[in-house]
Amino acid sequence: MSAEKVVGRFAPSPTGPLHFGSLVAAVGSYCLARREGGLWLLRMEDLDPPRVVPGAADEILSSLEKLGLHWDGEVVWQSQRNEAYLAAVETLRDKGLVFDCACTRKEIILSAPHPGEEGPIYPGTCRRGLAVGRKPRALRIEVPQEQVSFPDGVFGRVQQVLADAVGDFILRRADGLFAYQLAVVVDDAAAGINQVVRGADLLSSTPRQIFLHACLGNPVPKYVHLPMVLGSNGKKISKRHGSAELDYEFRASALISLSLSLLGQTIPREVHGAPPAELLSWAVKNFEPGNIPAANEGVGVDEEVF
Repeated sequence: MSAEKVVGRFAPSPTGPLHFGSLVAAVGSYCLARREGGLWLLRMEDLDPPRVVPGAADEILSSLEKLGLHWDGEVVWQSQRNEAYLAAVETLRDKGLVFDCACTRKEIILSAPHPGEEGPIYPGTCRRGLAVGRKPRALRIEVPQEQVSFPDGVFGRVQQVLADAVGDFILRRADGLFAYQLAVVVDDAAAGINQVVRGADLLSSTPRQIFLHACLGNPVPKYVHLPMVLGSNGKKISKRHGSAELDYEFRASALISLSLSLLGQTIPREVHGAPPAELLSWAVKNFEPGNIPAANEGVGVDEEVF
């Protein structure tokens, strides 16, 4: 029986230009998919209109092309996928797994049993129905008191009890927008994604996504979380930090080389300075996943190199 074809993806949010931290994730996901002869798909996560910066999506696509990071197929836009998210919600509702919630953030903070990994834990107030006179604000999924465990390609075995770490989490927000956790699961399943390579800042989201995959009857992808890229101040490089200065047209090779180095890859002297296509070709053939640093605190880079 032939091995399953690897289908990876890169999924930036168009809230600004492609920053260096996202570039490292793009290079890592590209190399890990291509080294297996797999597909590398592109999804634009424009799910939250208030955060989308006009023109940012086109700028990101242009930057990827200048870097030689060419994707397969058409770009998927989350803003065009609401019907798919609604269908998933109805499937979960039919299974009795979701409930309407009327609680405000202030009410949750005041009644939370303990702090969670990303804020106060939802106390389950609306699980068995809304109080008289209360109107639904958000839609949540009820999580069991069970451990979700998975092998990460860099960080090894990761375990999380959703009820203790995050509680019943939101699938549709009070403003009517679908939550990231739902959208990414629906989109990965629809595209046949079986290899998810991304930054370690999303490591804590993975148990929720695995749980949702199981609830929807989806195959669960393999996950690889790359160390976050930190600036000289020790903070994660983001679109607000060290992004505008990047010159993808004239410094493409240097930026790809730096990305590979931060991912633990040793580039031979004769390849340094090669055009992006040649550099990426070498990287795909020689990429060593075992050399990716499992650095919970992230890997540092001096912004002056940009």
